[in-house]
Amino acid sequence: MRAQFRSRIRLVLAFIVLVALSILVRLYFLQIVDGQEYAQKADRQFAAGGSGLFDRGAIYFTRKDGTLISAATLATGFLVAINPQTITDPEAAYAAIAAVASSTLAHDAFLAAAAKKTQVYIEVAHRLTDTDGRFLAARAIPGLQVLRESWRYYPGGSLAAQSIGIVSYGSGDTLIGQTGIEATYDGILSRSGDSLYKNFFAELFSNVSNLLVNTKDVHEGDIVTTIEPEVQTRLENGIAKMNQRYASRESGGIIMDPATGALIALATYPTYDGNDLQNVNPAVLGNPLVEHVYEFGSTMKPITMASALDAGVITPETVYTDTGCITVDTARICNLDKKARGVISMQQIIVQSLNVGAAWVATQLGQEKFRDYFAKLFGQKTDIDLSNETSAMLGNLSKPQQIGYDTAAFGQGIAVTPIQMIRALGAIANGGVMVQPHLVSAVRLNSGIVRKLDWDEKTPVFSPTATRETTVMMNAFVDEKLNGGKAKIPTMSVAAKTGTAQLIDGQGGYSSDRFFHSFVGFFPSYNPRFIILLYTNDPQQVTYASGTLGSTFLDLVRFLIDYYAVPPDRGLPAQSGFATTTPS
Repeated sequence: MRAQFRSRIRLVLAFIVLVALSILVRLYFLQIVDGQEYAQKADRQFAAGGSGLFDRGAIYFTRKDGTLISAATLATGFLVAINPQTITDPEAAYAAIAAVASSTLAHDAFLAAAAKKTQVYIEVAHRLTDTDGRFLAARAIPGLQVLRESWRYYPGGSLAAQSIGIVSYGSGDTLIGQTGIEATYDGILSRSGDSLYKNFFAELFSNVSNLLVNTKDVHEGDIVTTIEPEVQTRLENGIAKMNQRYASRESGGIIMDPATGALIALATYPTYDGNDLQNVNPAVLGNPLVEHVYEFGSTMKPITMASALDAGVITPETVYTDTGCITVDTARICNLDKKARGVISMQQIIVQSLNVGAAWVATQLGQEKFRDYFAKLFGQKTDIDLSNETSAMLGNLSKPQQIGYDTAAFGQGIAVTPIQMIRALGAIANGGVMVQPHLVSAVRLNSGIVRKLDWDEKTPVFSPTATRETTVMMNAFVDEKLNGGKAKIPTMSVAAKTGTAQLIDGQGGYSSDRFFHSFVGFFPSYNPRFIILLYTNDPQQVTYASGTLGSTFLDLVRFLIDYYAVPPDRGLPAQSGFATTTPS
């Protein structure tokens, strides 16, 4: 009998412990996970009514040590509304509001609003600070209401603005993500706001099945990006400085991990501040890195070379006779300086950036194989997690004329997006596999659980041998040609290529004095940590990409080497563990 009694006591105690643990777990969610929401609800004591506060998940940058830095969050303050039916002294009310919101409150507009006696609620000022809002509320002016409000805030201002995106009103009265990550991940970032108005104890004891798994977490969370804020700042500053120096129409850059497709930094100029959209040109709200296509010029030559090496139609030892200019389908193709080189090696096509040589390689490859390689590299969108991605323009490769293939071999006559370009060139950097570029690494659920995103899709394009042989040529370009060989870094191998493409003249041809410049490079050459793509559109009074983009590229390389402590891969004693030479 006693044993049976003890068993019942234990069962009751176990039930009590289980209930207590359940309450503690629920309190954790209410006070820690959702505590900010309830704090906001408490702040609504200043309101005499009105709708719920705007709520939305956060977006984070990720520092190199894994620390999360806010890229998009919520700011809170106060709005001011008036009731025209109960306001007794419009001039006094205006003076009180103008004292804390003079820059956003026009006198005549306020008096016109106060005169609308058929209405009971008109918002007249927004985004007051806590100090100003509380001060105004304490004055208890008849007909004036001070209400809590929240809005989207970007702590970095213009930092990565075109990638982070903006939030604005959609077709109704709901704020939604319109561009960038804000749009792509709107379903995860959006919040209903209903939880602000649930009774605390009803929330505590209801939905028992959600004590351990909150169903909201499946749909709601914060976004963790791959963008490193220090690298992003360095890239943006370099691009802006270069664009302003040469009065370019537009410039951009991408820094990517070629092994994973993680985008460490990406930027274009001009840009905007997401906190101040009133005077922004709508044209800059989009992201040219995924929305615009360009003829990239000679940065396409390494892709042509890797394709031909992979197909086995040439080897690094193959030579051809360079005549400076050739005629193809009645059209004339020339090296940029129109000079003949005579018998020349494949490596010198890259080092000296010879258009005639690239056309010769395309002819050896043949139209069908050329088209197959370029269709695999550029025929599909990258499916990057940014909105409004544009497809490449490869129409010339569907025609029988050889001229379309020969010009495509050196980056003219076809147009691709910068994100497509770096993905394709990344296949040379990482041994022949094309990865998927992406900006978001994880979703941090409201429960605190971090769900990693899967970006493992890879497309084999080239053999490791073909990419290594192409890398040797690009490495020689830096060591021998760039800045007359002065760009060579004694302790670090860098593989790179410049591109100078003629811009169309609007009359069916190409301009002789307007260019699109591009620059691609990766390092260490034979085990790359980073790949960098830079471009500038229509720079003034300079012809070659090495002149506009060379110093910016080298500055970024040196910064990344120091910032990430990338080990040197050449020029050290053998006992150090690093290679003393690079392949030749």
